[in-house]
Amino acid sequence: MAKKSARKPNAKFMAPVQPDATLAAVVGSKPLPRTEMTKKLWAYIKKNNLQDKKNRRMINADDALKAVFGGKSQVSMFDMTKLVSKHVS
Repeated sequence: MAKKSARKPNAKFMAPVQPDATLAAVVGSKPLPRTEMTKKLWAYIKKNNLQDKKNRRMINADDALKAVFGGKSQVSMFDMTKLVSKHVS
C-alpha cells in the first residue's frame, strides 16, 4: 500500500496579508495570515456581543465593523469574509 503524503497547507493562503487602516482598527495593524485575521474578527465580534441573538449567522456591525462592511449595519458571516478581503493587500 502506498503511503498517502500529508497535505501541504497552501502557502498563498497562509501568507501574511496587510490590513488597511479600516480593518486595522479591529484586528491590529500587523500583517497576519487570513486564518488569524478571521480568528481575531470572531474574537472581536464575540467580545463586543455583535452576533445577532435570533439569527446567529448575522453579524451586527458596530462603528468599527461598519467601516469594514462598507457601511452595512448587518452582514451574514459568509459575506463577512468577502467584505474583509477588500481591506487587505
